[in-house]
Formats: sequence, structure tokens, C-alpha cells
Amino acid sequence: MTSVREITLTERHSYSSPYIVWIMGPTSSGKTTIASHFVQKQHDAGIPVVHLDGDVVRDSMGKIGFEQKDRLLVIRALIAFAKEELALGRNVVVSALTAHEDARKMIAEEFNDVLVVSVQCSIDVCAQRDPKGLYRRAMAGEIDTLIGYNTPYPLPKNPALVLDTESCSVSGAAMCLAEFLAGKGFESSGGMTGMAS
Repeated sequence: MTSVREITLTERHSYSSPYIVWIMGPTSSGKTTIASHFVQKQHDAGIPVVHLDGDVVRDSMGKIGFEQKDRLLVIRALIAFAKEELALGRNVVVSALTAHEDARKMIAEEFNDVLVVSVQCSIDVCAQRDPKGLYRRAMAGEIDTLIGYNTPYPLPKNPALVLDTESCSVSGAAMCLAEFLAGKGFESSGGMTGMAS
């Protein structure tokens, strides 16, 4: 069973200034898959990185809805977990929908140096992927809270990095993220020198 916090077993490194990457995008755009792939590469290299996933944290909170106030509760929990890990010197990668502007503002206020990664993918392609069947349910009228289908998914303003998962593979997107972080001066494994982001 996936844990709320996926922590590398190798903790021999200590950083005075760990990074926090917040990956956001519509449902089925590839946020969690990219984050998991990237974090595994870092773990393999012995670099301490924690992966916090919005759906996993939501599931750990018991019965919770999908209204804006409920989504903010999940964001607050993610922020709290992230702060704990950053205080321990661990790098943090968050993957979460993060569709509302008030949530994005809260994140920016809590983390001055947060690196926002916008995962972009057309809703048509997201609906074709649909691993959890949420788009199918929304199309059938069974749910009406799927952001991106029932309501628009607003792109984040001025993200640090944009990953287009319609034209980039999971491994390619993870490599772009690794290269981006290396370019920022952080220890990062799996990048490719000179690779465009």
C-alpha cells in the first residue's frame, strides 16, 4: 500500500537548503506518474527526496468531499507534511491537482522558493487515459466535480517549468525535471546535459 510519504532509505546526505517542487495539472495529466518516476531515480542515486501525493493524502483523511473547502484541507495537509520534511533537510516533490487560485496563493505564501511545475495535457487526451474512470463517470453524469471536465482547469501563472505530457514521455518529463533542478544548483540524478525543458 502506498504511504502518504515515500521516503528514501538512504539518508546520508544533509542539505542546508532542500528544494520543494509542486507538480500541478488536471486529472490524468501525468503528475503522479512523473513524480514517482523522478523520485525513484533520486532514491536510486541515494538522494533524499520525499514524494507527497494529493490523492494519497486525501485517502488518509477519511471521508472528505470535493468542494473547494475540502480541497483546501488537502492542500493544508500537504503543506504541513512538506514543512516537516523540509525541516529535516529532505527535498520534497508534491503532486496534486491544485486547481484553485486560493490554494496556489497559500502555497506561495508558505514556501517562498517553491518551484511550480505545470503539467499540461489536453482534456481530450486526459480523458482517453482516465486510469481511475473519473472522466467516464463525469461524462455519464455520475459526478459533477471533475475539474477540467465539469469546470475549466486554470493553468498556473508563471510556473518554473512546463511539462507537456502529450509530446513527452514519462521518463523524458522526469529527465527534464532533473535537468531543471541541476541547473538550479540542486543535486539531481537522471538529467541530461543540454536537454531542452
